[in-house]
Amino acid sequence: MRNKLIDIIAGARPNFMKIAPIIRAMKAREASGGPLRYRLIHTGQHYDAKMSGDFFTQLGIPAPNVNLEVGSGTQAEQTGGIMTRYEKLLLEHKSDLCLVVGDVTSTMACAIAAQKLCVPVAHVEAGIRSGDWTMPEEINRMVTDSITNYFFTTSEVANANLRRCGVSDKSIFFVGNTMIDTLLANMDRLQPPTFWSEHALEVGKYFVVTLHRPANVDAGDTFAQLLQAIALATRGEKVVFPVHPRTAKTLRDLNAVPKSLLLVEPQPYLEFNYLVKHAKAVITDSGGITEETTVMGVPCMTLRNSTERPETIALGTNELLGVDPKALKPALDRLFAGLWKRGSIPPLWDGHTSERIVKALELVLVS
Repeated sequence: MRNKLIDIIAGARPNFMKIAPIIRAMKAREASGGPLRYRLIHTGQHYDAKMSGDFFTQLGIPAPNVNLEVGSGTQAEQTGGIMTRYEKLLLEHKSDLCLVVGDVTSTMACAIAAQKLCVPVAHVEAGIRSGDWTMPEEINRMVTDSITNYFFTTSEVANANLRRCGVSDKSIFFVGNTMIDTLLANMDRLQPPTFWSEHALEVGKYFVVTLHRPANVDAGDTFAQLLQAIALATRGEKVVFPVHPRTAKTLRDLNAVPKSLLLVEPQPYLEFNYLVKHAKAVITDSGGITEETTVMGVPCMTLRNSTERPETIALGTNELLGVDPKALKPALDRLFAGLWKRGSIPPLWDGHTSERIVKALELVLVS
């Protein structure tokens, strides 16, 4: 039986947590005689240590077999650069399948390049939808799923979304969430950041904030109002704010930031999730963080009008507040009053998703 080569694509910080357990599962299966082999492709979409290198080191991800080194640029520039460089690689050494994860530019670009050379595509985290076409990630999801062959999903909601688009049940594999595989595998390794003692942080007595969506951070006046609302609603308690590079640009133009906000660099995986695990609550406009807070049982407030992860609301600890800063105070008043919901963990978010993915890949590629 000929071994099958799978390209595993990673390009940006959200990807790295999703590929780490898949690589571990593939290595374990190879050691027991399995036929799958992988080639790790780093597109270079995120290329600095804080957004890329630290994650590879902490999560035990091996050095990429290939780095496309696309670097920074506009959405179109990055898409074109990734497609051109990945196409060249495939023309030189074609793989049997392209495995993409999540919804970043690299996901869509590599899926397109692969399909144009008749390399089938598998999409991990397929079928999630926010319904918000102003988000680049939503466009990436829709385009990728429109040309995917094998769909690995995190929820029954995602399965239903795919069926409405005409995807056959035989192409859908409900496997769970690889982000949670990584979280559960590293829970005992979480460690406080270097500034924990310096700022006298205490378990359950601070908040974590992450903000990077254009609607929240691109306009200085809007962003300033949001930060003031956060400081007011958190009643002066410390707020740890790891600043995304996009957010940093707007922050530099603000005259003042509330004193309770502790502005810090983007944190490595182990330190960031230590902060989340021990926070009173998380305020965010991210998607992936809402999954981690749900599993850790940490209250979470999402500053968006829609979410692609409704299971974190229906089952988990997350609530969707919208983008109006005025929504923060009543939500946080409920939290301080001890009235926040407890939540539960969605089906198959059990730490074994990657093993199910590898089993399914063997089924479709070898049988």
